Amino acid sequence: MANPASPPVQETQLYAARTGVYPKAVDGFFRRFKWAVMAVTLAIYYITPWIRWDRGPYAPNQAVLVDLANRRFYMFQIEIWPHEFYYVAGLLIMAGIGLFLVTSAVGRAWCGYACPQTVWTDLFQHVERFVEGDRNAQIKLANAPWGIKKAAKRLSKWVIWLFIAFWTGGAWIMYFADAPTLTRDFWAGDAAFVAYGTVGVLTAITFIFGGFLREQVCIYMCPWPRIQTAMLDEKSLIVTYKDWRGEQRGSVKKAEKNPDAFGDCIDCNQCVAVCPTGIDIREGPQIGCITCALCIDACDNVMAQIGRPRGLIDYCTFDDAEVEKSGGQAKPILKTLLRPRTLIYFAIWGSIGLAMLFTLGQRTRLDLAVQHDRNPLYVQLSDGYVRNNYTVKLRNMETRPRQVELYISGLSQAQIWPSEGKRGDYADRLNLTLPANGVTKLRLFIAAPGDGAKQENFNIGTRPLDDDRGGARRGDSDDVIFERPVN
Repeated sequence: MANPASPPVQETQLYAARTGVYPKAVDGFFRRFKWAVMAVTLAIYYITPWIRWDRGPYAPNQAVLVDLANRRFYMFQIEIWPHEFYYVAGLLIMAGIGLFLVTSAVGRAWCGYACPQTVWTDLFQHVERFVEGDRNAQIKLANAPWGIKKAAKRLSKWVIWLFIAFWTGGAWIMYFADAPTLTRDFWAGDAAFVAYGTVGVLTAITFIFGGFLREQVCIYMCPWPRIQTAMLDEKSLIVTYKDWRGEQRGSVKKAEKNPDAFGDCIDCNQCVAVCPTGIDIREGPQIGCITCALCIDACDNVMAQIGRPRGLIDYCTFDDAEVEKSGGQAKPILKTLLRPRTLIYFAIWGSIGLAMLFTLGQRTRLDLAVQHDRNPLYVQLSDGYVRNNYTVKLRNMETRPRQVELYISGLSQAQIWPSEGKRGDYADRLNLTLPANGVTKLRLFIAAPGDGAKQENFNIGTRPLDDDRGGARRGDSDDVIFERPVN
């Protein structure tokens, strides 16, 4: 008997084609807060490269500068050298822990307010409303056939987007060179090719991500929505639809006829209309929710219009939701935020910051590195002394030249002189002038009596001879080996 035919295999769709999202304008506390955050973050980004900071005649006067040519990072009074990259690593660690802290306390607040994708998308959406109108007008225009009016509005919108995107890419390169000089060179055609290439790439990314991909970046491209789930718990504040209060949904008229059968939600869909990612918060927590809280503003406005209490959609923890559902009172927000987990995150974050500030204040501004030349290992001189050769690097991390003394300790009757000098002109110390904000490399000869141990440890150190402005302190090398022939 033949086996019955197998049922056809149905293909599973793993990706849904994008449907247009047209967020409606809304007013409220959280919308105004988003305006403020957007204004501050954009001002910081566009204005910071133009802020001047006087560091003296030997250093750049741009307040924030990543000087790749000279391998320096300047941030106002702080200057980071390549060998101090651990400060940058510390800042990145603080940023990561800060995200953990914010997420554990108030969910995806970073995504909803301060993420660059959110900020520029929000800006582009405001431009879109300015040119095409609010949600209904945008939908009508999107469904209308192409004509002169539609083409003019779309072209106008795209030109403004492109202008914003261009200045976004242009502002980025200003962090890596003197902003006024680079601007002149850029428009004169004298800037480096990498400057034009960087502006072109960032312009395209901003234009495409902020104008066309938008919520697709948040839902599909960004890994943070998946990572954050490990940091949320039942005590984290997230945007929540209180279904025990809102269900069953019904219009105002239906609720007036049978108030006991319907909840506060009148199914107006305003929370969906204002959502920048197009989700329905009433379906529960979703990966598309960036916790921007615009749905709270929309719902509160509707509740005010129909005379019902606000908070049908609100920031709420899972624990408080269960308490409210059973008729209890939720905890005060301050008590919700100040819990052991967030306090531990804050303590770690603050400790790293304080440790970095302490080490910045204690770091020496004169640095010394000594390397023993191995070929030849030593040279015997005619007067019975033995000479060793050393390569010395002296780093002056101040923005002024320094007069320093190079001295020897721990090696009796030692003599020191530069390779281009004469032995008799020097004793156990050497005076040098170090250029500002630079590294001086020189080859030194050190001689000592040849009747000592085969290997002897000693120190080479620096001592500033001028005044000690700027916190410069002496620097000492680690133990240096002096080699002698076998007796």
